[in-house]
Amino acid sequence: MPVIETGAGNCHIFVDESGDFDMADGIVINAKTQRPSVCNAAEKLLVHEKIAGEYIPRIVKKLLDAGVEVRGDEKSRGLAAGLDVKAAAEEDWYEEYLRLCMGVRVVANVDAAIAHINHYSTKHSDSIVTRDETNARKFLRGVDSAAVYWNASTRFTDGAEFGFGAEMGISTQKLHCRGPFALAELTSSKYEIVGTGQVR
Repeated sequence: MPVIETGAGNCHIFVDESGDFDMADGIVINAKTQRPSVCNAAEKLLVHEKIAGEYIPRIVKKLLDAGVEVRGDEKSRGLAAGLDVKAAAEEDWYEEYLRLCMGVRVVANVDAAIAHINHYSTKHSDSIVTRDETNARKFLRGVDSAAVYWNASTRFTDGAEFGFGAEMGISTQKLHCRGPFALAELTSSKYEIVGTGQVR
């Protein structure tokens, strides 16, 4: 029988090569630190290799200053040399930390980011920071998650934020409701038809 699964959130933010750094900083820090124990908090940060040399040291310092433990792949750790970045293990990419901890990885491009997310995520909420509409649309269509954002924090995935009223949960399934859902999604319909002898 169909079961609605809610609450599993290994959420990602991908900073694309044309991403605005100030905007990315705000989104990453908000999505990770505003309420780290909830399912729509960001757990992983992916950075395009063309900007990684400049952006990773910058954002890692901000994360560390905010009290976030940072775990990185080999490239990220090399770029953030001198900063306290722990080595990420394979299981880190699957883990929903639910605390002030974030995994950081360098990826080749938007396609690599989409592939990484679709492999490791829980299909909850994922975001791209970019000025490139083509890459944004590719990301929005290619990431198989309940909520996919362009230049916004994953922390918006919430029934009240979406205007649904009291939230019952956030479904990562496709049958029958997906994303934030409220009472309407937990009800079924019944049709009562009153006729006067109509036939088809």
